[in-house]
Amino acid sequence: MLIRTLSLAALLACALPSFAHDYKVGELTIDHPWSRELPPNAPAGAAYFTLKNQGAAADRLIGASTPRAQKSELHTHVHKDGLMKMQQIPAVEIPAKGEVVFQPGGNHVMLFGLGQPLKAGEEFPLTLEFEKAGKVEVQVQVEGADGQGMSHKMPMEHGNHKGH
Repeated sequence: MLIRTLSLAALLACALPSFAHDYKVGELTIDHPWSRELPPNAPAGAAYFTLKNQGAAADRLIGASTPRAQKSELHTHVHKDGLMKMQQIPAVEIPAKGEVVFQPGGNHVMLFGLGQPLKAGEEFPLTLEFEKAGKVEVQVQVEGADGQGMSHKMPMEHGNHKGH
């Protein structure tokens, strides 16, 4: 019984780093970068995470890039004419001692020109660029369509495709 318990404890200890999915650059922490699995014909995807600023000064996320997509843009949702519309934004401010959540229906990194659909279980690199803290590469975990995140129950519009 003791060997079984020790074996289980060792297995769990090895698995813990894979659940600890956060990154640090300067005074900023990037928690749990993730994306949603996409159907084969999806023209674009999105990446989500939480930014936490432990510093005394605000910083701004000013860009993102990944070899997984031809183009990456910072986006948010705005309510206009009864619809939630995605809109490109130049930057996202992370207030001093504050946090900003990137999630479906809110701020996100839009990924255009994926080539291959995102599949559950895969990871891909995403470089985030901050005005003060600089650049940091994170690994985005692709989760199943029924995994983390809010469901899209409201109408959305974005250029030539709706919802994502």
